[in-house]
Amino acid sequence: MSVSRRDFLTGSAALGGALLLRSPSYANAAADAYFRGYAEDNGFRYRLTNFKKIDPVWQRQVVKYFSTESPGTVVVDSTNHFLYVVYENNTALRYGVGVGKEGFQWFGRARIDRKAIWPQWVPPPEMLQRRPDLPRRVEGGAANNPLGPRAMYLYRDGADLGYRLHGTLEPWSIGRDVSSGCIRMFPEDVIDLYQRCPKGTRVLVLEHLGEKNAG
Repeated sequence: MSVSRRDFLTGSAALGGALLLRSPSYANAAADAYFRGYAEDNGFRYRLTNFKKIDPVWQRQVVKYFSTESPGTVVVDSTNHFLYVVYENNTALRYGVGVGKEGFQWFGRARIDRKAIWPQWVPPPEMLQRRPDLPRRVEGGAANNPLGPRAMYLYRDGADLGYRLHGTLEPWSIGRDVSSGCIRMFPEDVIDLYQRCPKGTRVLVLEHLGEKNAG
């Protein structure tokens, strides 16, 4: 498995691909139902996920998982919208995730070579060409920062692939093909994963075989 040149360029242009605006179908009161207050983290505040609104399948849990990858490896099953941290004895910690939509999907091996708490978001020139309405930079901790409280940056052979594991402002998007290539997680989950993945953690993104779970 490898990241093709086309996929690499698409991902670099995406730089996370998280939307700054809420999906119209989840506007106002409907969107607010997915949250249950706020939490403080490193001097910033974020909205807590109302997990009563989330299908249990997308909630963090230890599961049976058979993999040839070594313990500690992160495996993203983009077809089924799961991220696994491989444990010993055929088990793993599983998270529900949102993945790249059609045209922005990628697969292959990478490594977490950079991590950030409350990262800035800077849309690249290619994205600004498609969305000139986007801000040129969103500071970490800002309410409209699409990366949320944590980001883990994926590299290959020393080069930034342009893909990240990061939080989301849209908890209803977990379990769907929604992003421009990056892997979205509930804010609580990306904080948890950040603590489990030191720099150098190996990541395998499996090839997307078509959406199977509607979420």
